[in-house]
Amino acid sequence: MSAAIEISGVSKWFGRVHALDGISLTVRNGEFVSIVGPSGCGKTTLLRIVAGLEESTTGYVRVSGDSPQEACRRHQIGVAFQRPALEPSRNAVDNVELTLEVTKVRNGLVTRNVLRDFGLDEESLTKYPHQLSGGMQQRVDLACALVHNPAVLLLDEPFGPLDEITREAMGEWLGGILTQSHQAVLFVTHSVDEAVLLSDRVTVLSKGPGKIVGDLAINLPRPRNRALRTKEAFLRNVIAVREVLYSTMNREGEND
Repeated sequence: MSAAIEISGVSKWFGRVHALDGISLTVRNGEFVSIVGPSGCGKTTLLRIVAGLEESTTGYVRVSGDSPQEACRRHQIGVAFQRPALEPSRNAVDNVELTLEVTKVRNGLVTRNVLRDFGLDEESLTKYPHQLSGGMQQRVDLACALVHNPAVLLLDEPFGPLDEITREAMGEWLGGILTQSHQAVLFVTHSVDEAVLLSDRVTVLSKGPGKIVGDLAINLPRPRNRALRTKEAFLRNVIAVREVLYSTMNREGEND
């Protein structure tokens, strides 16, 4: 498979603060890659660079063969962050339609069909953000990111504000939705379990300045659901990721 996202030697400084150190990572078309690591390791900064919202200090990023800015101009990137970025004066349908208005995409998905696939009933389609639960708001926000059929989907802790049970249900739902699409996904999360459940690969960053200390393939059959979390194969993958995390954190502790 060809590369949907190519990150090569990316470092980032904010003044004297060294956030990222020589990150090189490739995400292939149709691949789901999660990034995990301790707080302050630069996960969100890396995602913002791929989204074209930050410039790298050194190195480069290509999205579908172009710079992030050009990929955004061609509407090849969909983004959803931790807190839904919904327009409060628009109902669920109109919020998703706003993406199509802004991108001027004519071959996107049918808004109402997307929202129904995303679990909104007929009554919820005309509700405003303040009338929807946190989980429903997040579904609408993800629909906004996906409706124009981008080649690449960037997700930064999209389930972070949700309670654990809702978060698990949303993760299972998102995994099911994305197995039917062809997007390449770069997903930032603090949850190792969530990363293993959703991903083809899990990339582990060290404490800042973030650098890649592990890139683990997750060889579990799809579709995946919450019941998989109790299976031995799932737990083996979780332990493998945690061992890399704990190893780098222990080394950093010795160096403090």
